[in-house]
Amino acid sequence: MVFVLKSFGTVRSHWMSRVIAAGLLISICTGLQASVPNQSIQKAPVDVVTVAGPTALDRGFSDLYNLDFDGAQREFSSWQGLHPNDPVGPVSEAAGYLFSEFNRLGVLEAQFFTDNKFMAGKKLSPDPALRSRFDQAIERGEKLAQARLAANQKDSDGLFSLTLANGLRADYAQLIEKRNLAALHYTRQASDWAQQLLAVDPHRYDALLATGFTKYVIGSMSAPMRWILRVGGLGGDKAAGIAELKTVSTQGHYLAPFARMLLAIAYVRENDKTSAIDMLSGLRRQFPANALFDREIRRLQTYP
Repeated sequence: MVFVLKSFGTVRSHWMSRVIAAGLLISICTGLQASVPNQSIQKAPVDVVTVAGPTALDRGFSDLYNLDFDGAQREFSSWQGLHPNDPVGPVSEAAGYLFSEFNRLGVLEAQFFTDNKFMAGKKLSPDPALRSRFDQAIERGEKLAQARLAANQKDSDGLFSLTLANGLRADYAQLIEKRNLAALHYTRQASDWAQQLLAVDPHRYDALLATGFTKYVIGSMSAPMRWILRVGGLGGDKAAGIAELKTVSTQGHYLAPFARMLLAIAYVRENDKTSAIDMLSGLRRQFPANALFDREIRRLQTYP
């Protein structure tokens, strides 16, 4: 998707960084439009498990949230060995590489700062070997997904994998490479796949992850900027964005914990420290090996 934003210069880069900054794993899709007050989640968080017990994919994503990237990749590799035709396996592997690179570069920590100095196009130094593994995993997942959809256009895992794959590409392009327009292109592709996914499987709540924070961020912008983005197909609504994040945080599967991270970021940006600390405290209890949560809680408790 091409946006007519070249004349905005630095302003374009700044706002585009804000639009996609927290859209990890999947990008724009349709979702809930209900108005939700700015308050902490009341429903108990959903762990990354299935009804029958945790699978290798579940354990892999739990390892990611605990920053055990080697453990996560072992689980994803185990899943792919048992399910070689499942596109979710290699796309999850790619998510693991992206999480690892985000952690190394301090990308997630930067999103908690409200002065935006980390969001104005700071150059990063990606690992080329990891980038190669990331691309290869994405390409394997996309090939398997397309094969599934060739046999069944309504294959839920195929649609989910293509949604996730394009969201991952968007996040890498924006948060690491600072390629705003390329990121928006992938975001739009993810949106198209996500809409098809939710049409055939409305309970794949993970597909609402990035939508919520993107709608929240765009809804926080000035009216002229919201209009420009709306022309390109990106709408904003703060209340609807929070609603979608809350839906993923309580009903999502692999990405429910990350939705709670994004809610915490949203609360920080809304100056609602109490709700942010509450959200981060729950994440700290669930994933004690992830020091990010404790650091951000301490920072919020220490600074005004």
